[in-house]
This record gives sequence, C-alpha cells and structure tokens, in this order.
Amino acid sequence: MFALEAAYAAAWLDGSQKVTDVVGIFVKKMFSWLAKTVAVLLFVSVAAVVVLRWMPPPVSAMMLYQWGAAMLDGKVFNLRYRWVSMEEMSPRVAIAVVASEDQRFPDHFGFDFEAMRRAWEENQHRKKIRGGSTISQQVAKNLFLWPGRSLVRKGMEAYFTLLLEGLWPKQRILEVYLNVAEFGPGIFGVKAASDAFFHKPPAKLTAREASLLAAVLPNPKKMRAGKPSGYVAGRAQQIRKQMKQLGGPTYLKPILPGRS
Repeated sequence: MFALEAAYAAAWLDGSQKVTDVVGIFVKKMFSWLAKTVAVLLFVSVAAVVVLRWMPPPVSAMMLYQWGAAMLDGKVFNLRYRWVSMEEMSPRVAIAVVASEDQRFPDHFGFDFEAMRRAWEENQHRKKIRGGSTISQQVAKNLFLWPGRSLVRKGMEAYFTLLLEGLWPKQRILEVYLNVAEFGPGIFGVKAASDAFFHKPPAKLTAREASLLAAVLPNPKKMRAGKPSGYVAGRAQQIRKQMKQLGGPTYLKPILPGRS
C-alpha cells in the first residue's frame, strides 16, 4: 500500500519536474529570441541614423504613412518632395522655423524641458493640446515613426531623438527638418513648398515668405502659406518679430557657420 503510494508520488514528481523543465526551456528561448530581436532593431536603427547623416532621405515614415492612409481610403496621394542642401536655402528659412518652433534649438540636447513644462501647464486649461516638441523630436517622428501619442511611440521618439543628437551635428538635424517637414497637403520640404507657394527657389525666399512657411507648420493640412488667412498672416508677423529679437540668421551662426 505504502509502496504503491510512494510510486505514484515519485511518478507525479517526475512529471512535474519534466513540465518545469519544459517551461524553463521555453522561457529561456523566449528571452533569447527577444534579446536577439532587440539587438537587431538597435543595430538597424543606429545604422539608419548613421547612414542618413550623410545621405539625403529618399522618403520619410510620415510620407509613407500618408501614402498608405490615402491608399486605404481609395484616394490619390500626390507627394511633392525634393531634397536641397542647407546651402541652397535662404538663411531666413532656418531662423524662421527656429523662432517659431524651437528657440532653444542651438543649446539643448534634443529636449526642451522648460517648453514641456509650459505646454503641460497650458494644456490643463485648453481643449486643443499644445505640444512642446523640439525640432530634433519632430525630425525623429517625421523621419522614422508614425503619428500618435501612445507611450510606445513617445518612447521610440525619445530614443531616436537621443540618437540624432548624439550622432548628427545640429546643422544636419535642422537641414533634414527643413526637407521633411510638411508645409501643405503632400508638400514636404522647403524646396517643394517654395515652388508650390512662391514659384521661386528656396535660396531666394524673403523673410516674409520664410515666416509664412514657418507659420503653417502646426497644421499644414488647413493653413496655407501661399494664400494666408488673417490668422496665418498675423502669426507670420509675430514670427518675424521673434526672428529680429533673436538677432536674425546670426543667431544660428554657432551651428551654421558661414550661413549668417
């Protein structure tokens, strides 16, 4: 009797041990797979950032996202995008977007915590959320990610922002921003925007025209630089005042040598 019970107990323990061993092997394989996947993703992301430090982006994630969304809706997505170097842009364009979007751009390391704090305080009393993203964060989002406010996307945005700030000079970050930012429906970059709205190359943009382009950045789907509403015109005028207060293009001399 006791011998039979002991045999059953031994068999049960042996079965339990086998189950435990199987679970342990499965967990180890899962961790190994996750570690390899993370390592590959890290390598690919770092490699992409390194390559794009010198190579003009052929397309951005935001362009692909809008193209895919249009396809799903059965619409035609007319992409207008052509890369131009910083030397082919008027220096007024750079100072205009800095004055409008990120005045501490030359000094921060990707994040403007003071702007984030102010945005958070203002959003407590606003229905429309105001962002506090820097130019570096916007490059990370536009170039590599998708729209949204999930914690996963924001975490990836922070990761790519740190990569950009660590691996690119400030001049490159600003140059890429001016090429991949959306200035109108399907109109990406100052070259396409300058052609579409002012019928001239970006090197010949005036302070007014540069400020109009910067003025529409918060909502390029609804705001128009070519035919500005009263709100856009007023915002552009305010941007021009801020450009002067910062000292004009010379404000960016530390990060854009020879461009002031």
